[in-house]
Amino acid sequence: MNIQLNKDKNINREFTIPNINQIKDEFSRYSHLITRIEVHLSDEDSNQNGLNAMHCMIEARIEGRQPIAVNSQADTNDQAITGAIDKLTASFVKIVGKHSMHGS
Repeated sequence: MNIQLNKDKNINREFTIPNINQIKDEFSRYSHLITRIEVHLSDEDSNQNGLNAMHCMIEARIEGRQPIAVNSQADTNDQAITGAIDKLTASFVKIVGKHSMHGS
């Protein structure tokens, strides 16, 4: 599972090791399905510290299926990343459940 991290020019900090490890840990159980995860982090109001200004989009490329993309907005980078991870995890629970029910 390859993880690609992207940020816009308004984000003045790098992704931290805990952020990367959080993504790896959460999706390791689905690593047999995922070929790549792309994380896009942006600041919607150019560092003016507005509410819900941080935006995180995570797209998971799944072998043999259409990619799944989720979005999350929050007050901080970490909250936006965690929110997107939670949404993507919920999507995977649905996909894996349907997959096992149909026996495919």
